Amino acid sequence: MSSYLESIKLREKYREVREYVKVGPIFLTRYEKARIVGARALQISFGAPILVEKPKDVIDPIKIAQLELKSQILPLTIRRTHPTDEEKFQDIPINKLILKKE
Repeated sequence: MSSYLESIKLREKYREVREYVKVGPIFLTRYEKARIVGARALQISFGAPILVEKPKDVIDPIKIAQLELKSQILPLTIRRTHPTDEEKFQDIPINKLILKKE
């Protein structure tokens, strides 16, 4: 019974995201994920504040950036251009996109 309710909630979330995202998939693509993690890791390595509680044994900026992305607290946006018209685009906050389970 709970899996049925979870399925309904997941469908509602997908529907809400689809209404918001007009350009591209509702999921964060692997290329966007790599770009975000790389950019955030660079910021962390230059001394930017860490936005998530990190385990004491984690010192790698890439791992920290992945933890921040997974918790969806990064204040970053993705700019997606329309496939047929390069002048049309949509800025999407990454917390609106769905992370695929890996």
